Amino acid sequence: MTGDTPALHYGWIIVLAGMLAVFAALGLGRFALGMLLPSMGAGLPLSYDQMGYVSTGNFIGYLLAVLASGQGVKRLGSRRIIVSGLLLSACSMLLIGTAGSFLTVLFLYFLTGIGSGAVNIPIMGLVSHWFHGSKRGKAAGFMVIGSGFAIMFSGLLVPWVNNHFGDQGWRVGWWTLGLITLGITLICALLLKDRPSDLGLEPVGSAPYPSAINLRMNERLNRDSGPLLRLGLIYFLFGFTYVIFATFIVTTLVTDHGLSESSAGRVWFWVGACSLLSGPVFGTLSDRIGRAKGLILVFALQGTAYLLIALPLPLVSVYLSIMLFGICAWSIPSIMAAAVGDFLGPSRSAAAFGTITLFFAVGQITGPTLAGIMAEHSGSFKSAYLLAAGLTAVAILLAGTLRKTASAENG
Repeated sequence: MTGDTPALHYGWIIVLAGMLAVFAALGLGRFALGMLLPSMGAGLPLSYDQMGYVSTGNFIGYLLAVLASGQGVKRLGSRRIIVSGLLLSACSMLLIGTAGSFLTVLFLYFLTGIGSGAVNIPIMGLVSHWFHGSKRGKAAGFMVIGSGFAIMFSGLLVPWVNNHFGDQGWRVGWWTLGLITLGITLICALLLKDRPSDLGLEPVGSAPYPSAINLRMNERLNRDSGPLLRLGLIYFLFGFTYVIFATFIVTTLVTDHGLSESSAGRVWFWVGACSLLSGPVFGTLSDRIGRAKGLILVFALQGTAYLLIALPLPLVSVYLSIMLFGICAWSIPSIMAAAVGDFLGPSRSAAAFGTITLFFAVGQITGPTLAGIMAEHSGSFKSAYLLAAGLTAVAILLAGTLRKTASAENG
């Protein structure tokens, strides 16, 4: 870029649009379910294992979208896929509000999962096109906080709606979320661009001169599937563990700890509030200390959160657990989005992020199903939280094996 560089690079507009897309497709389409489950479960009604199957159906749809996203982006471009995914999410959420049975909800929420996956892969892939390695973690971190805003919003909205509309409150809640997602679909259609070159721009951040040594190392990394496999396994463990907490924490607070739905909603609000800095802080930190150390730190905090909610400790430990989960909630996706660009370069980042997200999606599918079955047999989710804590320890060990790579090597 030359002398008339604008004060605000359009890359940050892409981040804003990406944050809104994440707010709608992932935040409202997925994480609001935790707030809606108690009232929806009572209204339909749904058993614990059926609640788990509903969540799993969403993640199966997400997995199918991930499988198709790479070819979709190549043929149609990121913007078209993202907008189509948002539209599908919005329509399916609106229809969930009319559902009268478990199977109907299962099918429609499966469609919501397809929409979420169609949004998440290309939106995170845009980071590597619009930002050099020195800024990737920061940019991805700001995108993923959309989920935190959605958690805060649903934590306030759902109890208010249920208080005003009674047994039909969960239906009005889904209709509200669907309409908001429709509005965000229009905004993203207007703002999103696939590449900086579409506007005659260069990516944000510094791109160090590629020395012969760095070029040879990057060529070797591009041929080596080892880092990609390890990143995929780590992302699987994150998907398996975090989704247990995110899906069932509100139900746990209501059934195991006697909180009212409005009190649980306020707790859920604070999960979202704590999570707002998780992406930017840990994404930026990983730009400085490396992706492996960043991952180890985050998994240590999350594992502690799962132990605190699982063990028979005073109620204060429950709130400490929620705070710990919140402050690092969306940091793993931001670090992963930056890591694939580091290891594989911008040209392969979308496909690589799609590949590791397959692992992530399988984790999300199996996590809530197993947790729901375990809770149905034991009467609580404590054993599922203990399992999640153990698997975060495995993730820490895997993160320690990642090859050290300077964050900006691939520019």
